[in-house]
Amino acid sequence: MTGKRKNAGQLLWQPSPEFVKQSNLRQFMNWLEIEHHLRFENYDALWQWSVDETGPFWQAIWDYFGIIAHSPHLCVHTNDPMPDTAWFPGSTLNYAEHIFRSAADEFPAIVFRSERHSLVEISWASLRKQVAAVRQTLIDAGVGKGDCVVAYLPNIPEATVAFLAACSLGAIWSSCSPDFGAKSVVDRFQQIEPKVLIAVDGYQYNGKPYDKTDTVAELKSELNSVETVLIVPYLNEHPDVSQFGNVIWWQDAIEKENAGLEFTAVPFEHPIWVLYSSGTTGIPKAITHSQGGVLLEHYKYLAFHNDVHAGERFFWYSTTGWMMWNFVQASLLVGATIVLYDGAPNYPDLNGLWQFAEETGIHHFGTSAPFIVACMKAGLNPGAQYNLSCLRSIGSTGAPLPPEGFDWIYKNIGEDIWLCSMSGGTDVCTAWVGGCPSEPVYLGEIQRRCLGCSMFAYNDAGEAIVDEVGEMVVTKPMPSMPIYFWNDEGKKRYLASYFEMFPQIWRHGDWLSITPRHTLIIHGRSDATLNRHGVRIGTAEIYRAVDKVKGVRDSLIVNLEQANGDHYMPLFVAVNNGVELDDQLRQEIKKTLRSEYSPRHVPDEIIEVEDIPYTISGKKLEAPVKKILMGIDIDKAANPDSMKNPESLDFFVDFRERLRK
Repeated sequence: MTGKRKNAGQLLWQPSPEFVKQSNLRQFMNWLEIEHHLRFENYDALWQWSVDETGPFWQAIWDYFGIIAHSPHLCVHTNDPMPDTAWFPGSTLNYAEHIFRSAADEFPAIVFRSERHSLVEISWASLRKQVAAVRQTLIDAGVGKGDCVVAYLPNIPEATVAFLAACSLGAIWSSCSPDFGAKSVVDRFQQIEPKVLIAVDGYQYNGKPYDKTDTVAELKSELNSVETVLIVPYLNEHPDVSQFGNVIWWQDAIEKENAGLEFTAVPFEHPIWVLYSSGTTGIPKAITHSQGGVLLEHYKYLAFHNDVHAGERFFWYSTTGWMMWNFVQASLLVGATIVLYDGAPNYPDLNGLWQFAEETGIHHFGTSAPFIVACMKAGLNPGAQYNLSCLRSIGSTGAPLPPEGFDWIYKNIGEDIWLCSMSGGTDVCTAWVGGCPSEPVYLGEIQRRCLGCSMFAYNDAGEAIVDEVGEMVVTKPMPSMPIYFWNDEGKKRYLASYFEMFPQIWRHGDWLSITPRHTLIIHGRSDATLNRHGVRIGTAEIYRAVDKVKGVRDSLIVNLEQANGDHYMPLFVAVNNGVELDDQLRQEIKKTLRSEYSPRHVPDEIIEVEDIPYTISGKKLEAPVKKILMGIDIDKAANPDSMKNPESLDFFVDFRERLRK
């Protein structure tokens, strides 16, 4: 990749001495000094120890958070290389048990609102009672340790209750948002043969109701292993469920009497949930994580990298089909109140979530980079319009946040806000890199590599490089790495996904550069990289520049390698209503790309499309579009059921025919 970032190194935020002193990270460093006589001058020294001494570090995490073990571990981890490293063998525990030991009467456990439902608060006592009742309902339905419970639910309190109930039993959880079509859900859930399906009758999004009863009936028909359907009436009070077979109503489930909340101790590496790849090609990978692995990782990240304190309100806009939903539940571990919202982020307009932040007193506001960019392009100024005095941090993930997004936050939300941009993924259900409460925030840069994450940027020769763009790799195991992919004999898909490029080293598939001051810049997916005559260009750079051009609503770029060694790099753009993609606008786009980066960033052709294809979780379908244009059949290149706007692919199929002529 080429081009210099403008204003690189610009300081945007510096933590005050009091902020650092009160941080959970500082408390941990003090504890290490007192208990283990380990004194670290700064975060970077602590990070270096955490990756050099993986055993002592993760044992320290175990001890500091007082992990409740029902049987002791024999060692911290075995010496087997990734992905065969075993963690805390011999120990047994339960993730949900750690959630409820953080219960506090003075704070609610959950705050919730949707497009259709007014604000409600759920106490810890009520949460405990509901989880205990649903747990008993699952037991009565024949669910036990190792059985799978799946959910077709929006981001509502019932999803949290159901997950905790399943987890308390040692059952394995998996969920999809009702945005997903039936085929996409079946492709996911059918792999794990669930015993119980928990579903809503429908939902509302952007002011429009969506009845899903036919979809649920299709799921029940296709998922032969499902014995019981637990229905949450959400769209209608009395939905018709006659076609679902054996049905339990949610209200009956939560009113189960004489149900006490107990916790089944399971081995550290017992599965807690199954998450899925985006599913844009083929059957999605069923990524399986362990109870103990995510327990330690979530304690570490929420406490030290998000700096979440007991009683604070933690929000991240998400759906149950994105790993950030699982991550939100983890804030309960540190005694936070989870704030849930179900609906469109721009309903009734883009100010909706900022108004929600004022209404609920959110301390930690999490969102996606595209949402921040949309607010920036719309000229919003939430800091002036709403009382955001409770807000301590803004988290951003899902795509690289451009420097302009950083700048917009500090100008339009508040100069005292801690912006902790993060990057990780479904693969580990956490972030590899993210916030650090003791370090400054620089324009366009993520603060630090996370504790215990031995991450580097590698060149093609497998050498670590600094201040250059390379492959993001992790050289040492972490407990939240998948224990396996479901039904992946010999770990073939697992190995192919992460370990083919560099043996025994995790290659994540992102372009990364690490600055001399240890901050990080994510440049986009390396598998969507534009290789222009040997020069690597990240798609994030293209989008950053095109986002500056007035009239352009969205864009997507691919690079097609020709048989004769030539390259063809078309840029597809969607323009705002009333805007024409004429020669003047095309020239402005090219001029911006050339001036911001280099002539190599200028596309060979700029083509107008009505819409840019996205997955339901908000990722552009760069690789599938490239495959379609290369002649791969659409059914093999993309999974429409996992898309937000599958009709947008029709243009690219037609465009492929134009290329062939």
